[in-house]
Amino acid sequence: MTYRILIADDSDAIRDVLREALVDEGYDVSEAASGDEVLAEFNGNEDPKPDLVLMDIRMPGKDGLEVLRTLRLSRDAELPIIVMTAFGSASTAIEAMKLGAFDYIAKPFELEEVTVTVERFFERQDLSDRVVRLIAESNRDEILIGDSPVMQDVYKTVGRVARSDATVLVSGETGTGKELVATVLHRNSTYSAGPLIKVNCAALPETLLESELFGHEKGAFTGAVAQRKGRFELANKGTIFLDEVGEMTLSTQKKLLRVLQEREFERVGGTNSIKVDTRVVAATNKDLPREIDAGNFREDLYYRLNVIAIELPPLRERRSDIPLLVEHFLNKHRYGRGSAPARISQEAMSRLLAHDWPGNVRELENTIERAVIMARGGIIAADHVTFPGQETRRPVDVTQAIADGTTLDAFLKDMESRYLREALRQAGDSQTVAAGLIGIDPEELRHRIERTELS
Repeated sequence: MTYRILIADDSDAIRDVLREALVDEGYDVSEAASGDEVLAEFNGNEDPKPDLVLMDIRMPGKDGLEVLRTLRLSRDAELPIIVMTAFGSASTAIEAMKLGAFDYIAKPFELEEVTVTVERFFERQDLSDRVVRLIAESNRDEILIGDSPVMQDVYKTVGRVARSDATVLVSGETGTGKELVATVLHRNSTYSAGPLIKVNCAALPETLLESELFGHEKGAFTGAVAQRKGRFELANKGTIFLDEVGEMTLSTQKKLLRVLQEREFERVGGTNSIKVDTRVVAATNKDLPREIDAGNFREDLYYRLNVIAIELPPLRERRSDIPLLVEHFLNKHRYGRGSAPARISQEAMSRLLAHDWPGNVRELENTIERAVIMARGGIIAADHVTFPGQETRRPVDVTQAIADGTTLDAFLKDMESRYLREALRQAGDSQTVAAGLIGIDPEELRHRIERTELS
C-alpha cells in the first residue's frame, strides 16, 4: 500500500525538499501553500484523502492551529497531522498536541528526522489497525496479542486442540496470559455453549477448595446450612479452568485424579456419584516435574492433566510483541470516557523495550494504565513510564556533605554518577537507550561515564 502525504507549507523550497525526500521513501505526495488550500483538500474533493498531513503552523490565511481546530469539528476529525514550526514555542507545540496533532517537528529540521517521524506514524497506524482487526475477529476485548514466532506456535497449538475435548495444561510464569488461553480454548471448543467456570486453586485453603470443586451436602460440616453445587457440577457441558493447579494439596489432587479418570465425584458429605461432561483446562506457574521429584505433586495426575501442553513464553522472550501489546492497552485504558487513546513517545517505548518484565504482560498492562493517567491521556513520555518496587532513591544529605568537608566538585560528581547508573539500569545497560531516557546524545553519555569513572 502506498500512503499519501499532504505537505502544507508556504515555502516553495521547503515543500520541494520534503516532497523529494518523501517520494524517495515511496510515499505519494501532494502539496498545499496555505491553510485554506489544506481545508480545500477535504471539501468535496474527489481525490483520495491524505493518510497524513505535514503542516506548518505559520501560513498565510488560516494558520496551522486554525486548520486543526476546523478539522477537529468536521467529519475529518481523526485526520492525523504532524505540525512543523520554526518558532520553537512550547505553548504552540502544546496547543497543537491538545488539538490532536500526532507529533510536531521544530524547524530547522534534518530530513532524516522528518522521514523517521513519518515512518513511526505509519508503524503506529499499522499496529492500531492490527489491534482493531484482532478485536473485531474475536468480538472481545480480552484476546491473545502478539505475532512473534513463539506466539504463532501457541496459536497453532490452540487452533489444533480447541475443538477436541482433550485436557490441556497451560504453563508459564505469572502474568503471561494463561487465563486468556483458557478463555480462547473455551470459546472455540465444542463446549462453548456451556459455561466457563474458573477456580483459583491458590486462593483457597484445602478444606474450602474441596467444597468449591465438588460441592457439599447440607450438614456436611459446620456452616453447611444448605446443599451447594460445586464448580465441576456447574461446569457441566462447559469448561472448568483450574488456575495454579500446582498449589493443590496431595489429598485434593487424589480426588481431582478420580474426576479426570471417571468423570464423576461425590459432594462433600454425600454418597451419590455425580457424573459430569466437562472440559478441563489447568494452569500452573510451577515446574510440575520438579514438584513431582520433590514429592509435592502426583505423577499420575500430571500425566492426566498434561494430555495437551501449551507453554506461554515470558514477555522478555518476545519483546517484538511489546509495541503491539502497548497499542492494545492504550486503546483499552483511555484517560476518560470517550477520549482518544494516549500516544507514546519513542523514548518511552525504548524504555518499555529495555525492561525485563518480571510480571510479564500483566505488569506491562499496569504500567501502561499508570502512564496514561500520569500523562493525562496525552503523549506518554519516558518519565511517565515507572516500575514500582525498583526505585533506587536514597536521600541526599547536603548539610552532612558540607560538614564532612565534601567539595562541590566531588558532590556533583557523585550525584552525576548515581544518576547515570540509574539511567543505565532502567535502560538494561544500553547506552543508546539510556541516552534517550535522559535527553542527551549517546556520545555525550559515553563521555560523562568516562569522566565520572562509572564502571
